[in-house]
Amino acid sequence: MKTAYDPRHKNREEAVRQLFAWHFQKKQPIKNKLAQAVIKNQSKIDKTIAQAASEWPIAQINRTDLAILRLAVWELTVAAKEPPKVIIDEAVELAKAYGSEKSSSFINGVLGTVYKKIEKNEKKKS
Repeated sequence: MKTAYDPRHKNREEAVRQLFAWHFQKKQPIKNKLAQAVIKNQSKIDKTIAQAASEWPIAQINRTDLAILRLAVWELTVAAKEPPKVIIDEAVELAKAYGSEKSSSFINGVLGTVYKKIEKNEKKKS
């Protein structure tokens, strides 16, 4: 059962914090391996977010929400280690804790769209 003290949850929280800070100070050192991986794949991740949230250009997305989305999209599309529902649930929980009142529903919607696209592509392959 997931708790606020779960090491994976804590690692994701730290990754989101570092991604948020990195947006404003790109020269700062990034110590979290998840955040490093997200930054390395940022252009691919941002394209995926832009496709899934076509009505919201990247520049207009709340920076906290964007950090959470970037991490979750990386986990869904690049890492693909955890079950998608776990990744989405974690992102929604982070949005509830750190985002605005509407962040969790926005993030859930964007990630749901990304997940549906992944499922659709997997069905085409089989």
